[in-house]
Amino acid sequence: MSDLDNTLTNLARPKTSAIITVRVIKSFEFRTERSLVLRDINLETTTVGGLKTIVRNAIQTQPGWKPYRSTNFDTLKLYTQAHGAKTTNLIINLDHDDWIFSDDTKPLTDCAFENETEVSLFNREMYEKFKLNPEVLCPIYAALVMLASFCRVVDSMGKLNGGM
Repeated sequence: MSDLDNTLTNLARPKTSAIITVRVIKSFEFRTERSLVLRDINLETTTVGGLKTIVRNAIQTQPGWKPYRSTNFDTLKLYTQAHGAKTTNLIINLDHDDWIFSDDTKPLTDCAFENETEVSLFNREMYEKFKLNPEVLCPIYAALVMLASFCRVVDSMGKLNGGM
């Protein structure tokens, strides 16, 4: 039987080769989010602005990101770190506005980035609007409710007409 490695994941990789997950948020109301996993990020030399540029370039060049290309992603905010608590809001943590990284020249290590850090990238204006009224709209739920209503109507018509 082999020994298990007890190294915490945030310490398992050097700061010069970290894995960062960026949650790219297109819509807060509809919870439209897609994660981009970035490997081999040098936290000592990459700045906040540099990370934004890396993600924006990935959105513009990688397949599957076309719906995100029209949004102006201008703000990064800490979502969680390895072994840290997550927020109850599934799209973004609305508290801790001090976790917003506003200095684009700061290296990621100065912002407490480590391996397995998760951050959110979003449009600041949309975020501020969502904070004022944090209601989540779910088009899938609305469609299911409409479908269930339609099925009840069809079923009741079938019973009234003696079957279809």
